[in-house]
Amino acid sequence: MLTINNFAEFEAQIGNELGVSSWYKITQEQINKFADATLDHQWIHTDPERAKTESQFGATIAHGYLTLSLVPYLWKEIVKVENLKMEINYGIESFRFGQAVLVDSEVRLKVKLGGLVNLRGPIKATMITTLEIKDQKKPAFTGEIIFVYHFNA
Repeated sequence: MLTINNFAEFEAQIGNELGVSSWYKITQEQINKFADATLDHQWIHTDPERAKTESQFGATIAHGYLTLSLVPYLWKEIVKVENLKMEINYGIESFRFGQAVLVDSEVRLKVKLGGLVNLRGPIKATMITTLEIKDQKKPAFTGEIIFVYHFNA
């Protein structure tokens, strides 16, 4: 795991792959809880029997936004940013879902530092992300995730 303590250490990583998380399994229980939290109970996500017979996938699939919501958790496995006052999820750019994630699939996050902007104290970091699906050629998603970091003096 990479540790970053300040702007200079972040800056030294521009253009570099920062790392890859461990594999994370997405279960039907997690999909159902996400459906409850977001009020999105579409059968393709929550009805295994119907999905098995009526879906082109032959099984339920994770919500695209569920896979996106895993970014902060998986990111923390890749980089430890220390000496912080605050970290803020700032934005998402050029984001595309590439392939459905079937229930019980394993996914992992790969991150490259695309760029940094010094905002006169806080910094805006653009992470180029790919969520890979185990044993699949196409990723679940690709896109730029932007965090703002406020380092201690």
